[in-house]
Amino acid sequence: MATEFPTARTAVVTGGGSPRGIGRALAHRLARGGWSVAVLDLDGAAARTVAAELEGTGVAALGVQVDVADPASVEAAAAAVERDLPPVVGLVNLAGISSPTPFLDTTPEEWDRVMAVNARGTFLVTQRFVRGMVERGLGRVVSASSVSAQRGGGTYSKVAYSASKAAIIGLTRALAREVSPLGVTVNCVAPGPVDTDIMGGPLTDERRAAMAADGMVGRVGTVDDVAALVEFLLGPDSGYVTAATYDVNGGLQIS
Repeated sequence: MATEFPTARTAVVTGGGSPRGIGRALAHRLARGGWSVAVLDLDGAAARTVAAELEGTGVAALGVQVDVADPASVEAAAAAVERDLPPVVGLVNLAGISSPTPFLDTTPEEWDRVMAVNARGTFLVTQRFVRGMVERGLGRVVSASSVSAQRGGGTYSKVAYSASKAAIIGLTRALAREVSPLGVTVNCVAPGPVDTDIMGGPLTDERRAAMAADGMVGRVGTVDDVAALVEFLLGPDSGYVTAATYDVNGGLQIS
């Protein structure tokens, strides 16, 4: 079983195309750390833009359009990554959508759409890439849950989103039991409010202050607050960490 990190290695980042997102910040961190990076996003042009930024720093990168909820789209994207980049050692599931609709107003169609992207999408992408990790005996999977799943909402998004993100915690723990003995660690991060577009657009000063009020550090999170932790969880020093949910919330939730 492989235990040492190869010099030539790829990290796949889903939802990495947003200009203000965690994925883009993470992709740049990973590139600085010597990773080749595959940026996957529903917006293919945005994914290719981020990949071009990374290539400008001298690393191999690829931007790929993908609908994470569609198995054929996931397969096509994965095949392109495996064809053009080094073996995939890291996978980060960041693709997701918000849902600020109150429970009694949530339609079955909206429920299914949120679950399709946030839960089913994480399942499909993870299953596809973990196969190769298991075969090579080395891998790191990190997925994005949310403080909303831990607290039962209380943030921008409501029940459908919270349920979908709770599913990520269960998936992480159960999958870790199956694949950690095979060399693949599986963890998730649970951010509190972070100033990204999934919060419904850039935060005003008033809204930022309201979201920070229940925390301990007096501010909302930044994309780098989350990306720095994910970078560690993908790296060679995190091999003894698996099945964990990491809070990145400024004290909003104490687990």
